[in-house]
Amino acid sequence: MAQSFEKTFFHTLLSAFFAFVFLMAFQSVQANEDTHQHANSVVADSGMQHQHSASVGEASMAAVEAHAETAHAGDAHKAFDPGKMITEHIGDAHDWHLWGHTHIPLPVILYTSNGFEVFSSNSFRDHAGHGMVDYTGKYNTYRLEDEKVLVVTNGIVDEAATSSLLDVSITKNTLTLFIVSILMLIVFTSVARAYKKRPGQAPKGLQSFIEPLIIFVRDDIAKPNIGKKYEKFMPYLLTVFFFIFISNLLGLVPILPGGANLTGNIAITLTLAVLTFIITTINGNKHYWGHIFAMPGVPAWVLIILTPIEILGMFLRPFVLMIRLFANISAGHIIALAFFSLIFIFGNGGESVGAGVGVGVASWLFTVFMMFLELLVSFLQAFVFALLSAVYFGSAVEEGHHEEHAEHAH
Repeated sequence: MAQSFEKTFFHTLLSAFFAFVFLMAFQSVQANEDTHQHANSVVADSGMQHQHSASVGEASMAAVEAHAETAHAGDAHKAFDPGKMITEHIGDAHDWHLWGHTHIPLPVILYTSNGFEVFSSNSFRDHAGHGMVDYTGKYNTYRLEDEKVLVVTNGIVDEAATSSLLDVSITKNTLTLFIVSILMLIVFTSVARAYKKRPGQAPKGLQSFIEPLIIFVRDDIAKPNIGKKYEKFMPYLLTVFFFIFISNLLGLVPILPGGANLTGNIAITLTLAVLTFIITTINGNKHYWGHIFAMPGVPAWVLIILTPIEILGMFLRPFVLMIRLFANISAGHIIALAFFSLIFIFGNGGESVGAGVGVGVASWLFTVFMMFLELLVSFLQAFVFALLSAVYFGSAVEEGHHEEHAEHAH
């Protein structure tokens, strides 16, 4: 079974590697296309300004041409901002960016003091689809800044109204959460159906990939760390393992339905960590709480120092889970995008084609290497989160030595 798991996992990584080579090439072509489209739009704007200057005279023409050159230089400078691009990628969004100025609008759902208000995020874009504008709805006028919906009154942000506004929009991360959940339901219901149709037979198709992972979670995570009560926690461990694993893999795909940084969102990792904390706390036995509040065999004066540390440690565990997953996934995305950004930084908006091509080859290779490494990290982070959760569950249900002896004697 171990050899079968290793062979399946190796083939999966190898296939994913070649898939990501293709996807990174596709992403590079799309980024270059976006840059050329932006350059063409700047040239077209310059041409329109030049025609207008011909109608107002030589002096006006010189002024307009000078302004056009300044605008061209400003646009070239703003053509590619790596910091903005990376921030937008790892952050959430009210729409799903495809390429260039093409977006898939997502619904904006706001709860105001007057009730719910629902409209498309495309309402924040002008008719050309490039710039951002304020949208006047049924109850208020809204503005989208840094993916935050603000209430605007007479052109000024109304802080009081904004603070009372509840944004429950279907954002990019929310939609990805639905996609991952639906994908998990489809996968596991189909696998369960296959086991019912073919009881006692060797796994086939999707079963042959899912079964080794389930056995891996059971034999290498749950049993060694929880003990004989491991079955009680298997549903949660399997759910959180596959949720993180699939979310991480989708986050590496640069095209729809991938590209969202779901497990790199601290709200998601916080929720998962809180669930682990709640399950640990609910299942804590007398032995567990006794070691936290009054560790046996420790003098009373030491407990004054030790007990607060143990209580603090109880809350630090979910905090470590939250930060570990959030930081590792976000860092991987940032590094890969930073390598990718070097192509356009050294290319200088098309002015240094040689430098862009030279650095681009090395940058692209490093990016592909990082994406391949991220495949391993995707699995490892799912494994580590499930493993630490199992360790916490094991400490909560672990029996004391005297209780174990009494049970054996009975």
